[in-house]
Amino acid sequence: MKGIRLRIHPVGWNIILGTLFSRMSVSMSIPFLSIYLTQVKGVSPALTGIIVSISSLAGIVMSFYGGYLSDLFGRKIVMITSVFCWALVFVSFMFADSVLAFFVINALNGLCQSIFEPASRALLSDISKEENRLKMFNLRYTAINIGVVFGPLLGLRLGAAKTALPFLFAGFTYFLYGLSLVFSFRKFKLDENNRKENKTTIATAFNVTRKDKVFLITLLGVILSISGYAHFSTTLPQYFAAKIEDGVTIFSWLLALNAIVVLIVQYPIVNIMKKFPPIHSIILGNALISFSLLFFSLSSNPFIWGSIVVFFTIGEVLIFSMVDMLVDEIAKPGFKGTYFGAAGFNRLGNVIGPWLGGILLSFFGVNGSFYMFLIIFITTASGIPVLFLAKKHLDKSGHSKVDVTESHRS
Repeated sequence: MKGIRLRIHPVGWNIILGTLFSRMSVSMSIPFLSIYLTQVKGVSPALTGIIVSISSLAGIVMSFYGGYLSDLFGRKIVMITSVFCWALVFVSFMFADSVLAFFVINALNGLCQSIFEPASRALLSDISKEENRLKMFNLRYTAINIGVVFGPLLGLRLGAAKTALPFLFAGFTYFLYGLSLVFSFRKFKLDENNRKENKTTIATAFNVTRKDKVFLITLLGVILSISGYAHFSTTLPQYFAAKIEDGVTIFSWLLALNAIVVLIVQYPIVNIMKKFPPIHSIILGNALISFSLLFFSLSSNPFIWGSIVVFFTIGEVLIFSMVDMLVDEIAKPGFKGTYFGAAGFNRLGNVIGPWLGGILLSFFGVNGSFYMFLIIFITTASGIPVLFLAKKHLDKSGHSKVDVTESHRS
């Protein structure tokens, strides 16, 4: 741990620790939002899917612009402004009492995330040496999952499926995160040459990514993969709650199991997959998630569901541990924030998943779950041929020939 500490900027540790506690608070609230809406507010599954997915849809609309803002104005001002706005958004959930209110507030939730996240990831890249970048991205991913281990259990303890109190806790956490960033940015000076040197217009920045064929095809494959992953926190909790009496409790434990497995397998998987191009890891991850979703329909045994979650989680790690690394490699100099922002379009998968899952659950119900999960399987797995096409273009461009083992050796 000492060796790692010496290679990470203090602001990097601030972001990693802030990510841990903020994601813990979010995991106390957002995963239970669909259950809260259907069981407490009486909202239909289809409409609930729309409300949940609007966060990602709003994020998609803003994600490119959010990343561009961090290139134009600098990471610090963008992160500080967006994190305090994000805190206010979570507090607003406490006072929402209509479908429209939840719709608007969750849209603002996605908006703030789409501005803050690209800037924070770009800053982590800026302050990291190239050989340490993979470790930095995976420390952030580890922090996310440590938060997700405890978040759902704390949310269950606070009755997140029946009350909006956890949203207040999330807002307070983001407020403290914002204060810590203000302190860190004042104490530790950062070189923001990216802002001074990059005076391109948003039209120019858009054209840079729009004309990058490798990036666009890769993005499409990742979108389809994430559409499958999105069902874990949207379609599955509704399915479990409707199928069995203690569905909410079981879902909470499955969420915790998911995060625990991530913590156990993440570094062994990264150590193995860093020997291969990142696209290989994403393809394998898609396959595991696709088949795991299909197998959920074949059993009503919580222990078997737990086994399926293990394979699902391995697929999740294979995808998310390498996506940021792949974007970082593809990104053109001076446009790193723009590329991380454009990569936010992968959240379209978080729109497709809840929307499709809500419609299928309303149409088939729990009794027709096999057909529901079969359609979900086909939709998710369609990303595999797209990713293979991306691999072909990556091979031609030379990106996939990067030896990640050598580029990121300790």
